[in-house]
Amino acid sequence: MKLLLKGARVVDPASGIDGIRDVLVDGDRISRVDTSIPAEAAVGAAIVELGSSLVVVPGLIDMHVHLREPGYEHKETVATGTASAVAGGFTAVACMPNTNPVNDNASVTRFILKQAAAANLARVYPIGAVSNGSNGEHLAEIADMREAGCVAFSDDGRPVATAALMRRALEYAGMFNMPIIDHCEDRSLAGEGVAHEGFHAAQLGLRGIPAAAEDVMVDRDIVLAHATGGHVHIAHVSTAGALRAVQAGKSRGARVTCEVTPHHLTLSDERLRAPLIYDTNLKMNPPLRGTTDRDALLAGIRDGSIDVIATDHAPHHADDKRVEFDRASFGIVGLETAVSLGFDRLVHAGIIGIGRLVELFSVNPARILKVPGGRIASGDMADITILAPDLPVTVAAAAFRSKARNTPFDGWSLRGGVAATIVGGRVVFANTAVPQAAGLERRERRET
Repeated sequence: MKLLLKGARVVDPASGIDGIRDVLVDGDRISRVDTSIPAEAAVGAAIVELGSSLVVVPGLIDMHVHLREPGYEHKETVATGTASAVAGGFTAVACMPNTNPVNDNASVTRFILKQAAAANLARVYPIGAVSNGSNGEHLAEIADMREAGCVAFSDDGRPVATAALMRRALEYAGMFNMPIIDHCEDRSLAGEGVAHEGFHAAQLGLRGIPAAAEDVMVDRDIVLAHATGGHVHIAHVSTAGALRAVQAGKSRGARVTCEVTPHHLTLSDERLRAPLIYDTNLKMNPPLRGTTDRDALLAGIRDGSIDVIATDHAPHHADDKRVEFDRASFGIVGLETAVSLGFDRLVHAGIIGIGRLVELFSVNPARILKVPGGRIASGDMADITILAPDLPVTVAAAAFRSKARNTPFDGWSLRGGVAATIVGGRVVFANTAVPQAAGLERRERRET
C-alpha cells in the first residue's frame, strides 16, 4: 500500500524541515520526503493533495494518559482510550500503571499490550509501577516489566513515597537508561486538600493544597537524580517554584525533564468561582494554580525549559463527578482537546510557533521515552499527524471517542485542530470537517 501526501507544509524540527514537501508512504514506512515527488515516482500510490493550509508533522505522542484497563473499564478501555487518542492526533500514548491490578508485573504489562494490539489504533507504551501495588514499600519487578515492554516507571497518581525508595528506583532504572516519572506531592503538606491553597479556595471553603507540597518533592527528586545519575521526569508541573527547581537542576547537570498539561497552561484557580461555581470538572491533581504560576508555565513553554505537553488524560464515569466537590474524583480527559488548545492558546496567541509545538508534543516525548517517532524521514515508521491550524473547532464532549465526558472545555470555540492521524501507514482517523481529509478516508476504505 502506497500513499503520496502532496503539497502540505511539513514541520519536523528533528530533521530541520519547515516548508512545502511531498511525503511518500510505502507500507508502514516513509519512503521519501522531497520538495516534489512526481506521480511516476510513486507508481501504485494513492495521491492526496493536501495543500499548504495543512501541516504534516511527526506523529504526536502523549506520554501521560490513564487507559483504566484492567480494572476500571466502566471509565475507559484500551480500545476507547486509543480511539480517543487518534481522534486527538496522537499516534502513540504511554499509559500509567494505576490500574486494578496495578501494572507492577510483566503479566499486566503483556495484557495491556494485547488489548492495544486488538484495538489496532494508536501505539501503546505501558509505564510500570515503581513499587509493588504502588504502595511505596518495595521496588516492583522493573527488569521483568522492561522486558515485557514498559518504557518508564511511575507510581502515578501517588508520589514515590520515600527518598530512599526514589533513590533505589533511580539507580535501578538507570541501569537500563529508563526514566522515573514522578507525581510530585508531599502528602503531609497536601493533606485532604482539593484545590489550590489560596484566596479562591478560602472564599469557597475548600481545603487547600499548597504549592509547597509540589515544590519540596520536586527538589527532593532532582537532588536524588543528580546524586545517582538517574533520569527523573517531573509529571504535570503546576507551580512556578517547581519550574524554577527544574531549571536549576538542568543548569547544574541533573538528568531532569518535565511536562505540563494543557489545562494548567490555560486555566487558573479563578475558574473555580465562575462561570459555574464548584464545577467538579475543574478538580484535578495537581490543582489549578494561581495566575502567577500559570504565567510562569507559559514562560517555560516559551523559553524551552519545559520539555513536553502531556494531557494526564484521566477519564471518569459521570457518577464520579456528579457529587460534591470534596467527594469528586480528581482529573479530566484531555486527548481530544489538547491540539486545539495548543493551537488556540499557544500558537495563535503568539507564545510559540508550530515547530516548538511539535517539539513539545512529539520530538521530546519520543526522546524521553526512547520510543520510535518524533521525526519524518525516509526509512522511519509512517506515524504522521496532519494538522489544520485554522480549523474552527467547538469542543463537544458528547461526541468524544473516550467513554468519559469530564472536561471543563465543553462548548469552547477554538481555532486549530486535527485533520488526520496515520499510524504505521494506516489512516486511523480522518476528520470529516477537513475537505482534504476526505481523500484519505476514501483511500482507507478502499484498502480495507
